[in-house]
Amino acid sequence: MDNLGSLNVFVHAGETRSFTVAGQQLGISASAVSKAIVRLEERLGVRLFHRSTRTVSLTAEGAQFLERCRRILGEVKEAEAELLQNRDTPRGKLRISLPSVGTLFMPKLAAFKRLYPDILLDIDYSDRLVDVIEDGFDAVIRTGEPSDSRLTARRIGSCRKVMVGAPEYFRVAGLPLTPEDLIKHSCLLYRFPSTGKLDAWPLQVAGASSFNLQASMVTNTLDPQVCFAEEGLGIACVPEIAVRRQLQIGSLTSVLDDYNHDSMIFHVLWPSSPHLSPKIRVFVDFVVLHLFPL
Repeated sequence: MDNLGSLNVFVHAGETRSFTVAGQQLGISASAVSKAIVRLEERLGVRLFHRSTRTVSLTAEGAQFLERCRRILGEVKEAEAELLQNRDTPRGKLRISLPSVGTLFMPKLAAFKRLYPDILLDIDYSDRLVDVIEDGFDAVIRTGEPSDSRLTARRIGSCRKVMVGAPEYFRVAGLPLTPEDLIKHSCLLYRFPSTGKLDAWPLQVAGASSFNLQASMVTNTLDPQVCFAEEGLGIACVPEIAVRRQLQIGSLTSVLDDYNHDSMIFHVLWPSSPHLSPKIRVFVDFVVLHLFPL
């Protein structure tokens, strides 16, 4: 920025052909203008002005340099004006990451897009633990408690997990009435992509979550669990919001509800900054107010 300040002094002096007038325009003394020009000439190793006791005039090199400096300072002013405009107007690409269950958020995000048409949504679906800053995301929606101190988080909602299976599956295999009954059932398990660990089922009895469940399938995304459960291939433990329609129409039935009282907490997270861009600010405010209930 010191260099830009020197260029600004030079442009004023070059356009007015007067260190005194340039100083008046900049609010500094003619002596300060002269010293700034001398330092600039020493740094460039070229003489920019012819000086006499009464006048100053540009050298050939000074005239050439003046035209280039005008363009540079003009671009800086345009960039500043653009930033000032963007500071108040939500626009530009917004790169966000959602968990696989986030496909259920699409109607709400469509409403957000209609509200802010100048924001280009770049959406990533992944259950892996993304590095928000290193991977270049503006904001992410995730479950669980935030642990990255570089991020700011706001809670946006919660939902419980349910254990579900198809009526035909239960007709053949029988209904599990207690958590212990699950040992005899085919279970559709979820593996966390970031850790490789299997998701523990939220059963409120001593040691129930450590049961050696009989896996008939293991996946690291949500959709196969729901699909296989609807096809009668076993019991899945999934977010209730992911199977609300299936529960309503009866293609899936929930079991062991009396033993299941845990909830999944959803947060929106974004890189901490004292100057939050308008596109991130309106996105965070929107999802906090409107994403839940789905």
